[in-house]
Amino acid sequence: VYMETYGCQMNVNDTEIAWAILQKNGYGRTKDLDEADVVLLVTCSVREKAEQAIWNRLRHLKALKARRQQARLPLRIGILGCMAERLKEEILHREKLVDIVAGPDAYRDLPRLLAVAESGQQAANVLLSLDETYADILPVQTSAGGTTAFVSIMRGCDNMCSYCIVPFTRGRERSRPITSILQEVRMLSDQGVKEVTLLGQNVNSFRDMSEVQFQSAAAPVLSRGFSTVYKAKPGGLRFAHLLDQVSRIDPEMRIRFTSPHPKDFPDEASVLQLIRERHNICKQLHLPAQSGSTQVLEAMRRGYTREAYLELVHHVRECIPGVSLSSDFIAGFCGEREEDHQQTVSLLREVRYHTGFLFAYSMRQKTRAYHRLQDDVPADIKKRRLEELITVFREEAARANEAMVGQSQLVLVEGPSKRSVLELCGRNDGNIKVIFPDAEIEDAAGCKALVRAQPGDYVLVKVTSASSQTLKGVLLCRTTLSRSAVCH
Repeated sequence: VYMETYGCQMNVNDTEIAWAILQKNGYGRTKDLDEADVVLLVTCSVREKAEQAIWNRLRHLKALKARRQQARLPLRIGILGCMAERLKEEILHREKLVDIVAGPDAYRDLPRLLAVAESGQQAANVLLSLDETYADILPVQTSAGGTTAFVSIMRGCDNMCSYCIVPFTRGRERSRPITSILQEVRMLSDQGVKEVTLLGQNVNSFRDMSEVQFQSAAAPVLSRGFSTVYKAKPGGLRFAHLLDQVSRIDPEMRIRFTSPHPKDFPDEASVLQLIRERHNICKQLHLPAQSGSTQVLEAMRRGYTREAYLELVHHVRECIPGVSLSSDFIAGFCGEREEDHQQTVSLLREVRYHTGFLFAYSMRQKTRAYHRLQDDVPADIKKRRLEELITVFREEAARANEAMVGQSQLVLVEGPSKRSVLELCGRNDGNIKVIFPDAEIEDAAGCKALVRAQPGDYVLVKVTSASSQTLKGVLLCRTTLSRSAVCH
């Protein structure tokens, strides 16, 4: 089996789950396309561009499949994930190229689907589940160097933002039992993984209902000034409880999480307290804004105003001094006027995010926007607005990063820099890439021998220069997460 992953971190995790299931059923994995009997593409549907990449890839695979047929070495092609869910009929009927189609909740069915495909028939399963979390499947890690890993804690989303296809391709929100998450994190710790990112479409509305005694808890309170289209559900162990438990497993393992929804940081914010207090929970938060205009936010059904969002940002910065913020923005949503766009520009200037994910709006079928709104911002205006947002974001991120010049940053070494074999790269607590020379250094433990930093090591780096996306610096010493926390 040869696998390719497109789209978000959830898809990276889905690839690892699908591979774990196939491995248990006797399949081998290859990194060489020419060796493969089966090619599986794990797909994304969030934007049109992501889907276009898959159609282009299928055109390339069509030629390969035809060559294989002539050589009597059949090649089976499968489309997995969100695009399979959204476009099942079209994928199966277009040129009869694809043999299997499996939605995000159908990976357990892959061995059966592949067996059907072996007999020359097309096979599909895109049933969405109300309870599938793959809790009993330990994903086979495929991420870089084995120093970092993604752990899925929940699937699906209930928020129904008007632009978003996710509730339709990934289904309703459901959470994995905490015990299975802790088991996976312990296993990763034993394997030497030094950073775990807890993944979900909406992590801070996590709710473990797996045991009767968890079900009596009250419904959560929303952040001030926030609302939802659904009624808050009572019961369950919440995200703060999970974060507390995960952070206790290994004091030398960094914990991150993505993606939260701004509505789920109420004032008693035990999540924010935990981030402030625990040295191994990264002081970094993803707060997706999507727009800086209250009018556009209302059309998007985000459940907050610009003012409520900014109040939350100030609250987060008061609770967690030095926090690094990232966000998502959509340019050119339905009905967005020039003044709405300028409000987004001013929000980017006011908040000054370290990291941003910015995209032009693309209408997706099934969404509320598709049924109720008009995609009325011309493509050239979307493109210009997006470019303006990216320029402003980069200017502000560069300023935020330049403030770190002269400071020492704790960096988890990931491996060689892409640009030079003489340099290493890693990420600091705020998830910003840091590049530094691969040189001999002292160990902070006081051993006299010089050492070379390896992937998985924590090092202190003094920042000497900064751009909007990276920091550069000089190595000071090798250390540990716990020792660094004591010094600071």
